[in-house]
Amino acid sequence: MKPKVIFILGPTAVGKTYIGVNLALKLNGEIISADSVQVFKGLDIGSAKVTKEEMQGIVHHAIDILQPDEEFSVFAFVEYTKKKIIDITSRGKLPIIVGGTGLYVKALTQGYNFGETNKDENLRKQLQMLAEEKGNEFLFKMLQEKDEKLATKTDKHNTVRLIRALEIAENKGYKKQSEAEFDFLIIALNKDRAVLYDDINKRVDIMLEQGLVQEVKNLIDKGLTAENQSMRAIGYKEVVSYLNGQCSFEEMVQILKQHSRNFAKRQLTFLRGMDNVNYVEAMDKQSAFNEILNLVEDWLKRTF
Repeated sequence: MKPKVIFILGPTAVGKTYIGVNLALKLNGEIISADSVQVFKGLDIGSAKVTKEEMQGIVHHAIDILQPDEEFSVFAFVEYTKKKIIDITSRGKLPIIVGGTGLYVKALTQGYNFGETNKDENLRKQLQMLAEEKGNEFLFKMLQEKDEKLATKTDKHNTVRLIRALEIAENKGYKKQSEAEFDFLIIALNKDRAVLYDDINKRVDIMLEQGLVQEVKNLIDKGLTAENQSMRAIGYKEVVSYLNGQCSFEEMVQILKQHSRNFAKRQLTFLRGMDNVNYVEAMDKQSAFNEILNLVEDWLKRTF
């Protein structure tokens, strides 16, 4: 029988951590983070990394597994997560994947073949988003992993050509992992857009109060620069620009809030492009949890 895996997805600041931890407590689960920033040690405040208190004793994977000067790719996430799913399941526990990095989720649930990628505007938008957030070098490394020969023929400085090359690489076809290995239940949290944006703005203010600027200073003191993958993430690149004198503190705050809201919008757009997503309104987190718990328990009864 295929291992069962629950996904709790949604935009930033929607309440995924609360739902994931409480599901794990109720259903004897362990959590795998699907977040491209929380994998890095030392990037705590800006990534809204789950705290020990928030974990409530639940084991969390894919958090603090890399030094901040290392790289982490979609391929690495899939390979890491596949092993963790098998390990968690073998111990009689339920894997619960919580996060907002859409490409990680799609790569795991559908493999690296996203279908007819030359027609997949959702994939193209996600790759463009990755280019904006993490730079062309990140896309180039993805391309090298998928098709090293094609990478040698592609201009790493040309975003359009990089994205097209990745689409071509995808079309060569990878076995769909969701068909071969796991059964997934995908749940996405949503909120009224105005409320969500207000929550995001408040989260940025809290991050700054908690010492985000000092956190970035500490990373820079360790030798990190704007070129590192970790420092290209939202929440870090804006502070780096401020510390480099490219904008005032007030400008940095507004830019960070705008980038965070834009990111949430892109996350929601990406989710709408995925199949078999169960949407749950998260305006009230306890009501959302109750609805999700019923949904998960019904699914487990049908599939076990």
